[in-house]
Order: sequence, then structure tokens, then C-alpha cells
Amino acid sequence: MTTYSLMSGGEKLVTADTFSVINPSTMVTVGESPKASIEDLNSIIKEARKAFTSWSTTPYEKRQQYINQIADTLETHSQELASIITQEQGKPIGAPLGSMFEMGGAVAWTRFTASLELPVKVLQDDENGHIELHRRPIGVVASITPWNWPVMIAIWHIIPAVLAGNTVVCKPSPYTPLSTLRMIELINRVLPKGVVNSIAGGDELGAAISDHIGIDKIVFTGSTDTGKKIMSSSSKSLKNLTLELGGNDAGIVLGDCNPDEIVPGLFWGAFINNGQTCAAMKRLYVHRSIYKEICDSLTAFAKSVKMGDGFADGAELGPIQNKMQFNIVNQLVKTSIQQGGEVLLGGPLDSEESLFFPVTFIAVEKNDNALVQHEQFGPALPIIPFDTVEEAILLANDNSAGLGGSVWSNDKQAAAKIAGQMECGTVWINKHGAIQPNAPFGGIKSSGLGVEFGEEGLLANTTIQCIFS
Repeated sequence: MTTYSLMSGGEKLVTADTFSVINPSTMVTVGESPKASIEDLNSIIKEARKAFTSWSTTPYEKRQQYINQIADTLETHSQELASIITQEQGKPIGAPLGSMFEMGGAVAWTRFTASLELPVKVLQDDENGHIELHRRPIGVVASITPWNWPVMIAIWHIIPAVLAGNTVVCKPSPYTPLSTLRMIELINRVLPKGVVNSIAGGDELGAAISDHIGIDKIVFTGSTDTGKKIMSSSSKSLKNLTLELGGNDAGIVLGDCNPDEIVPGLFWGAFINNGQTCAAMKRLYVHRSIYKEICDSLTAFAKSVKMGDGFADGAELGPIQNKMQFNIVNQLVKTSIQQGGEVLLGGPLDSEESLFFPVTFIAVEKNDNALVQHEQFGPALPIIPFDTVEEAILLANDNSAGLGGSVWSNDKQAAAKIAGQMECGTVWINKHGAIQPNAPFGGIKSSGLGVEFGEEGLLANTTIQCIFS
């Protein structure tokens, strides 16, 4: 069994304890992760702070070169890292949206981020004086990542932070730490010692990070409840925060759509990574005139999609990653049915012998249904009819989350008008969840603070200094 290590100051750190990581497809242990203590955390943060002095003054062009070298390294080791992702996360390795896709995204995001610039901005240059706006690194950035996209989300956190001149301490989810730990070990072959460090363990480490005086910024992707706890504890030292939290994305399908044309996009917009994606479609509102056609076409399409072990030929969907999330999805489906929802396909499971949950569609009439109001983060989609565009917008906005949304129509101008009235950070037209490294991404309402990606995401890893002369 492969041995995984923490990285501290460019060196492997041996911990006193380890914990087992389970393959959700087979329920077999795939590796042992180091389990850090609070003392280990203190030591790792100390190394990151030590490295910040020299890294923050490294010329920007040199940092860009380092980032491109990281992209080369990730590309070289894509197959290895994808295999680890599939073992610990469950997503199929060769599926169009599987673990090799995740590695391709990680490489692409790294290369694009390396191309971004941080120019000095001249605010004034006249007889009254010269004023320049400079972007400075913040310090030590803590990255706390979830279990659904363990490598790609870590890259989203780490690369812009490092390019901006910060050093990083990354804590992956205890459900999927192995691929991230290995990735950071590979990154350390490229970067100077202490620029990117890793820590692994349970929730107590996350709490210690958010409270730690040695951390200057936290980038967190995960649940809204955990984000609120981080925000509260980090307030003691006024840490800078970027929080990408829970989503409950709504899709609105207008009556002029051709069901056969849009159903593949609807399906994968909802079930990318088996629905375990923050910006997956979680609620689908369909005009009553084509409601039955959409429901019938979706169920027919779903029956053609193969679910199975991540290394099985042809597998496109894997299991739910962990038992806690499986229980959340299963209970929400049960409650939805109790509240009047009609099962169109799939449905709740009485047996919990495995973490494979069938693709499930529930026809729902009322917006207060549990499966509509609560983020399921799994392969179950409520489908709700509407009669007017105004009603659809009200229903879509009737939720505390505000990450993404989509509008589906042959009339792009009408769709764009609806998009402008949706209360969310990103709206797609005739697709869902298509994030890009050049477009800032973030939520409103309870879906988070700040943005990632593109120039705006890079700037979020800096502070402003104005120089008057």
C-alpha cells in the first residue's frame, strides 16, 4: 500500500497517527493518510511563514515560470493522480466528466492562471502628484478543500495564492486526502521549500486553522454551515476570507424548447460527478406545456447511463462518496415522497449495503418540498412545473442559496432577460455548470463570499497598497 506524507517546509513530515481512506465503490481501504496533530499544524504554519519572506519578494515573472512548471508536472502525473482520485472519491476514471477530466481541468486552470498579470495601476500622474496602486501578497493562505473534486479545487485555491506571492497550507477533506497529498508532494519538486505545505486530519484541524493567528487568509469550499463557523472563528484575527459554499441551483426550461435537444444537457448539468458538485443543477423548473415530455425524455436518457465502479469499462457515474452524504440524499428523497412527490425513476433505498444510489427523478408540485428547498448533493433531482415566466423566477429565487442557475430556451434574448432576474452569481443559457478559468465564479446569499478564477480571483489573494510620490 502506498505511503502518503505531509509536506512541511519542503520536507516530508512523519506523523504519530494515521487514518484509513476508503474506496466508496468497494468499501475497501485504499490507503493510510497521515493524521496531523495541533503541534504538527503549528510547525507547518511556521514553515509557511518562514518561506513567505523570500517567496513574496520573488519577481512575478519568476513565479509565473514556477506555475507553468507545476502545470507540466501535473500533466506528466495525470494518470497517477486520476487513479488515486477514482480510488478514494469514486468517480469513473475514463468517463467524459470523470477523474481524467478533473486532471485536465487542473492542468488547464494552472496554465491559464500563470498567464494572468498584476500590473501596477497609476491612479494619478499630474502636477499635484503621482499615485500608484500596487497589489501585495496577503501572507499565509489556508486552503480547506472538499471531497467532491479533491485535486481540481485544491488547484483553484493554491495556484492563484502562490502566483500572488503568498505561501499556502492546504488541508484536504479526510474523505479524500490522498490525491491532494500526492499532488502537493509533486508540487514541492518544483517550488522552493515551504511555499506549499499540506496538513491532513479531522474537523479539529479545520477549527484550529480558522482560529490560528499564523493564518492570514482562508479559502474554503464546502457547506454553508461550516463556512459560517469559519467566518465566526476567523473574525478574532480579522482573516481575509473567500468562501464558496453550498448551492441549490435552479434550471428554468421555457415552453419553446425541444426536449430531445436539451435533455442531455439537462441531465449532465444535474448529474455531473453524480450530482456531487456545488454548481450542479439541483432543482428543475419546466413549463407545464412540455413538462411530461421533459420528464419522459430525462428518464429514458438516464436509463442509458451506466453506473458502476470507477475502473469498470463504460462507467459514467460512480457511488456517493461517503455514508453521511448517502443518508442525506436517501432521507431527502423519502421526505419528498411523504410530502407528495412522485417517483419517476429510482427512488429511496431500504438497503444501505453500498454507496451506489440510483439516478432519481421526483415530480414535485410545491416549492416547499424538502428535495427542492434543501441541497441534496447527490443523484436525485426534483422536477417542478410552472405556468408563467414570472412564477418560474419567483420559484427559482425562493431559496437561501445563490450560487448558479440556468435558463433553457430557443429565444436567447428572452433567456438573457430572465437570467438577469435570477438571484445567483452565475447564470448559464442552454447549459449548466460550465465554469471557466477566465470567468470569476462565486455565490451570493448563503452561497458564499468573494470569487475565484480569472483576474478577480487572483486579486482576491492580494491586498492593496497605494504609494504617493
